[in-house]
Amino acid sequence: MNRAGETIPLGRLRRLRRTELPVDTVELAPYLIGKVAVHDTDRGRLSGRIVETEAYPVGDSAGHAFRGETRRNASLFLGPGYAYVYFTYGSSFMLNVTSEAVGVGAGVLLRALEPLEGIDRMERFRGGAGLLDLARGPGRLAQAMQIDFRQDGLDLCAAGPLWLATSPRKAGPIGKSVRIGLTRNVDSKLRFYERGSLYVSGRKSLSA
Repeated sequence: MNRAGETIPLGRLRRLRRTELPVDTVELAPYLIGKVAVHDTDRGRLSGRIVETEAYPVGDSAGHAFRGETRRNASLFLGPGYAYVYFTYGSSFMLNVTSEAVGVGAGVLLRALEPLEGIDRMERFRGGAGLLDLARGPGRLAQAMQIDFRQDGLDLCAAGPLWLATSPRKAGPIGKSVRIGLTRNVDSKLRFYERGSLYVSGRKSLSA
């Protein structure tokens, strides 16, 4: 089990290739556990290891693509490996990775990261929050990683400021549970997390 504050050797991060991504939402969600989300900003790199995701597959009534493509959710239909960013609760951005073939809307919500690079800046963005709480939960994650509508639609597998990478450390055992905070399709076990991670969000009982 990784301990809070443990130094993690990064080495050279390699960008994920689109051909490596499962073109299936429920397969992509656990696949992303242990991978690294990277945001190269003008003031330096922010990165974190993905430890928790939620799948919103085709036909899911809780998903943003359920009623079809609109101007607002168009990024969900770009094909696998793009960023879909939305704003919710009047205060929080959420970062998703698109997951199906071009023209098919579905995605994986990134729910929590284990911070790796730019931790001092993440702390400022998060108002002095402690390490464990910097990116535990999707709204906190977006704030720590400085994600907003400017990243919506970016190709996460191509050269650019926001991208996905392999990790020098493999993911531990992966658990699954129901998703968090939903009012529709609440019983589907489509939340995935790294067991034992101190950075996972939600009730402890969900990640036992």
